[in-house]
Amino acid sequence: MKITVVCGNGLGTSLMMEMSIKSIVKDLGVAAEVDHVDLGSAKSTPSDIYVGTSDIAEQLEAQQVSGKIVSLKNMVDKAAMKERLSVALSELGAL
Repeated sequence: MKITVVCGNGLGTSLMMEMSIKSIVKDLGVAAEVDHVDLGSAKSTPSDIYVGTSDIAEQLEAQQVSGKIVSLKNMVDKAAMKERLSVALSELGAL
């Protein structure tokens, strides 16, 4: 399972979300590689799940990335992040 966190520049926001997601997948007992990239690199980065804020998620949809897109309204709300990520992981058969 590969999870890619996407933000505009691939720096602060995505790194912060990556750390939260690594903790979440560990808590869920899911073996996943979690990384972060900038929006421009997302389409060329194969992934099962892409995670981004709602504005980034819209742009990922427009780029037609190959994986499932998880849209977050608040990048620091770990409970919502876990809920949305759990749904995506379940849909992909990882949970």
